[in-house]
Amino acid sequence: MTLVSFVVPAHRVQGWLRECLDSILGQPFGAVEVIGVDDASPDASGDILDSYAARDPRVRVVHLAENVGLGPARNVGLDRAVGEYVWFVDADDWLAPDCLPEVAERLRATRPDVLVVDHVRVGWNDVPGRSAMPGVFPEPPGEETFRLRDRPAALHLLHTAWNRLVRREFLVDLGLRFAPGWYEDVSFTYPVMLAAGRIGVLDRVCVNYRQRRAGAITRTRGERHFEVFEQWHRVFRFLDEHPDLAELRPAVFERMIWHQLTVLGNGERIAPELRPAFFGRITADYRRLLPPGGYRPPDGVEGLKHRLVAAGRWRTFSALRAANQARATARTTTRRALPVARRTARLTRDVLLREYYRTELRRPIDPTLAVYAAYWYRGYACNPAAVDAAARRMAPHVRGVWIVRRDRVGTLPPGTEYVVAGTRAYYRALARARWLVNNVNFPDFVRKRSGSVHVQTHHGTPVKVMGLDQQRYPLGAGGMDFAGLLRRVDRWDYSITANSFSTQMWDRAYPADYTTLEVGYPRNDRLVRATAEEVRELRDRFGVGPHERVVLYAPTHREHLPRYRPPFDPQRLLDTLGPAGRLLIRSHYFHDRDGRARRRSHGRAADVSDHGCVEDLYLVADVLVTDYSSAMFDYAVLDRPIVVYAPDRDAYQLARGVYFDVTADPPGAVALTFTELLELFRSGAVDGPEATAARRGFRERFCALEDGHAAERVVRRVFLADPS
Repeated sequence: MTLVSFVVPAHRVQGWLRECLDSILGQPFGAVEVIGVDDASPDASGDILDSYAARDPRVRVVHLAENVGLGPARNVGLDRAVGEYVWFVDADDWLAPDCLPEVAERLRATRPDVLVVDHVRVGWNDVPGRSAMPGVFPEPPGEETFRLRDRPAALHLLHTAWNRLVRREFLVDLGLRFAPGWYEDVSFTYPVMLAAGRIGVLDRVCVNYRQRRAGAITRTRGERHFEVFEQWHRVFRFLDEHPDLAELRPAVFERMIWHQLTVLGNGERIAPELRPAFFGRITADYRRLLPPGGYRPPDGVEGLKHRLVAAGRWRTFSALRAANQARATARTTTRRALPVARRTARLTRDVLLREYYRTELRRPIDPTLAVYAAYWYRGYACNPAAVDAAARRMAPHVRGVWIVRRDRVGTLPPGTEYVVAGTRAYYRALARARWLVNNVNFPDFVRKRSGSVHVQTHHGTPVKVMGLDQQRYPLGAGGMDFAGLLRRVDRWDYSITANSFSTQMWDRAYPADYTTLEVGYPRNDRLVRATAEEVRELRDRFGVGPHERVVLYAPTHREHLPRYRPPFDPQRLLDTLGPAGRLLIRSHYFHDRDGRARRRSHGRAADVSDHGCVEDLYLVADVLVTDYSSAMFDYAVLDRPIVVYAPDRDAYQLARGVYFDVTADPPGAVALTFTELLELFRSGAVDGPEATAARRGFRERFCALEDGHAAERVVRRVFLADPS
């Protein structure tokens, strides 16, 4: 028998949905079902739900034809639930490991109408906050159930649907549904708690409540926050319909005023021009819904706020709020004063140039200037180069200028306009460009000007975790400044992705309000369009004969082990390949940060780490051997054999973290030891039927957009403002 039905509505949550579902389905408890409700989500949320349903019979999916909102979507799931209890879990939150057996044990032991579980807020920095339970229940709440009139303090537990399990038959008998609109939890959880005959509290953190940087209503300004008033009116209508609950009216009233003031006090919800009207609505509710016998307001400053609401004194309330904010700002300024003084004392040439940059920021934006950069100014490369080439054809009014390190100027194609990083021309270009295109982030000092457009092209489909997700893998994060990272991400206007998977991962790794252009990778256009003649010419340039088989070995970098090199013996591989075999070895670009390229060749093995254009190497190679590198996604465009060689798979996944296991869902054959790698080539399994089938599935999943026109789509959208 199904004990718990999880109802998981999904709308624009593709970056977090997998983690939510995994946290439920991975619990050591099987008597559950998951009803995923695709609320007409415009992203890949529906596809993700379908993929889980295809491999786990406990998952059922409902696809809605139009977006109905969180409350009605929960109702759809509730109508299909068969479990004894229903748990409404938000798709961007996740359950604590191994919590469900304890939840099930409490449900079976006490049979409550409602079981409230503990939770913690988890910020974008992945640091959990403190439990709110001790503030409500200074003493452990115990296992006994109770009615709300016996322990009205339970109303102070966060009034969300996802931190409580509700007995399904109790809900059906009560006839309670989620209302449409924002703050739908209010008009559901309060009536549930008021009507419940048996309430239980489990003093165990079961839910991780994600504090999203972007996309959540708690971080969205607008008039829809006024919908909180109607949700509270529904609660009081419920009280009117149940006069036996009148003694709880004062406690509910206090919670209403507290909640409405909380919404008002959040600057990310109520814009300044709307605050007087919002305050006026609170005062109106105060006067209309005040219980006949009054209520007990809180102590201290909070109590003062209640009295100001009762009197309708907005100006005094606003002045009190401003004074509190001023005190907080003064404390912050004092803390920062010492570092600022130290920095000011270290005036250098860079500081003077930054001042020049700030001066240039006051000049008009050049409406024709596009500034390009790639790999920390290493030269003309990757997606920015492909976008630049397409822009020159399609948008000749755009003047493209590249930023390059002084030691890489010689690698630029003839005729490329450029500025050298660190010069006055560099700062001037950054200050005045209308478009700034990069496959990594520009430096922290670069400001996002009104009217400028920042395009983040990225430089690969992510296998290893990136961005904020690296906080869970501190060994691989290498002391990253995540707050600084988010300031850089907030400059993005567009994020270019090659496939739906990348879009989903960037959404969670880099949460901000940019627009995703899921169009394919511009750098891969060349691979799609390459002719047989071009490939022959490249192979001739590399000295490769028409009947030689070229293996490209391109491992990724281990940030947590900078000196690590996978066990690899070039000569033994060449012996296995035979006399017609050739080997090209390319290190990750991190290994060339100091500008010292490797130029070692040994017979049929050549180190090509200094070759500027990796697409040349892809076209020359007959087989790619790699590990966790995004190279596999680009090379798969060519539909040639790929081998995943991952001798440190378990250690890498533990220390660096991966979004998916490329040895479980590979683009071809897999080897975990060098001996296995040799055997794959010796036996012919490298391009055998099993490897070919794996590559086909991999290409369908990750390369469907690679049609040779990705750069053109970017240019039309970014430079020509064509939304098609």
